[in-house]
Amino acid sequence: MSKRNWPDSYAHPRFWPAWLAIGAMRVGAWLPWRLKLAIGRALGLLAWAAVPRRRHIVDTNLKLCFPELGDAERAALVRETFEANGIGILETATGWCRDPRHLRHRVTYKGRHHLESAYAQGKGVLVVGIHFSTLDLGGALHSLYFPSDVVYRPHNNPLFDRFMTRARSRIYGEAIDRHDLRGVVRRIKAGHIVWYSPDQDFGRDVSVFAPLFGIQAATIRLTAKIARMTGAPVVPLMFHRNPDDRTYTIECHPALEDFPSGDEVRDATQVNAFIERAIGKHPEQYMWLHRRFKTRPEGEPELY
Repeated sequence: MSKRNWPDSYAHPRFWPAWLAIGAMRVGAWLPWRLKLAIGRALGLLAWAAVPRRRHIVDTNLKLCFPELGDAERAALVRETFEANGIGILETATGWCRDPRHLRHRVTYKGRHHLESAYAQGKGVLVVGIHFSTLDLGGALHSLYFPSDVVYRPHNNPLFDRFMTRARSRIYGEAIDRHDLRGVVRRIKAGHIVWYSPDQDFGRDVSVFAPLFGIQAATIRLTAKIARMTGAPVVPLMFHRNPDDRTYTIECHPALEDFPSGDEVRDATQVNAFIERAIGKHPEQYMWLHRRFKTRPEGEPELY
């Protein structure tokens, strides 16, 4: 349903589930840490048991990307992925509804000098993030070190989109609709850092095929296009929850070299190589729940 077909009043019963979700996130953000972890894992396991279609998508993704895993190892990783993404709901609530400064003592920032060096060039910076379950909390914590803008996908529910956009606008300098290329370019050219995540399948029309874990993946061309339009360095960034489940690591890497190169496939391959390395560190925290390989080269069968 398009947004224009929604009721005019947020009091309409159609919005009640969104109000419930918003209320639950506001409460969840203030729960004790151990309780957040327990509830998050429970939510993840509930989804694992109740949504077999998503379980099949995760299993298919892992089978494609980690063919060396046996059935039992892969099944365990599927379960861990759901648990991590369940915890991610509470982490997102925390990032959206609380001041991130209360978690600064839990963060280790590695490679900070790479982003400082890129920013010092005075051309703005495009930060390449990844869709880990920790994404929104990671962005909030990153903002404590480097004020940034963020590119986001609007939510289909206008009430939840309003809640999400207001939360992100509080964290970031500006929350930019992913369709607003001019807005992204404008902010970068004004010298801003813009956080952007190019690791999802947006379809054939805006993508080229480049390898990801040895699989030809539809990879958006926009990363190189933004870099070409702005002249800004492109800095890869990782963010993950540490094994102690209490602390986090932000890790900046050197700006991509010879990027953009003028070869769209080569550029997409370089971006995917970083994404692959990041996922390999903590594969259970990646959002395998989306169909990363849904768009196939001509003549190849559907994978899901």
